[in-house]
Amino acid sequence: MKANVSDTPLIRPLPAMDRARQVTEALAHYVEAAKLKAGDRLPAERELMAALAVGRSTIREAIRHFQALGVIETRMGSGTYLLKPVSKATIHMPLSLDTAHLRDVLLQTLEVRRGIECEAGMVAARRRTASDLAIIEEKLDEMERVHQAKGTSGPEDLAFHMAVYHATHNPLFGQLLEQMRETFERFWTHPFDREDFARRSFPFHRTLFNAIAAQDPEAARAETLKILEIVEEDIKEMSK
Repeated sequence: MKANVSDTPLIRPLPAMDRARQVTEALAHYVEAAKLKAGDRLPAERELMAALAVGRSTIREAIRHFQALGVIETRMGSGTYLLKPVSKATIHMPLSLDTAHLRDVLLQTLEVRRGIECEAGMVAARRRTASDLAIIEEKLDEMERVHQAKGTSGPEDLAFHMAVYHATHNPLFGQLLEQMRETFERFWTHPFDREDFARRSFPFHRTLFNAIAAQDPEAARAETLKILEIVEEDIKEMSK
């Protein structure tokens, strides 16, 4: 009997690996191959740009990734130094999820995201500095600008949440997001091929900012929950 074409598994194209991720892995390989130890200095930014044939912004994004993981530090006027050894096997935390079922993956990820982001919003509201607030507002303004121009603002939305994480002054929030970034980014890449996914949550990013500005942790938690409740509703509605 001839197999039904609809029953044949599809081989989907691989996602393009972004340049910053490639640089991150190249740096981890270099640290491992060169047997660098804590306290050793990494090559200068210009050296890395020339060796890897990428721009300054890509190098800096990879450096920020390692800083978020707490494995390197940049000393003003001195350079970038290794705080602890890394390898390609340790820079990403493998997550075991059934990626064939997007609805289930998003709901499972949302459970984790809800706990982390509510707490991050509350901590940011308590600890944010004037400088933190300026950065969060800058990311929010850009998110609103892009959203109004295009009707969607995935990368800018992510940048806003990252700024909130940084305002906690607890490096573990940033480290957790970096390690789970690939899974979390499913929320910012038009799930179910819908440009309007979670669009209704857009206004609550401004009210979340207002709560952090007012240093009101409970209000920050409430506004974060409003965002994530809409995300959950859209996952369930759009996956029917």
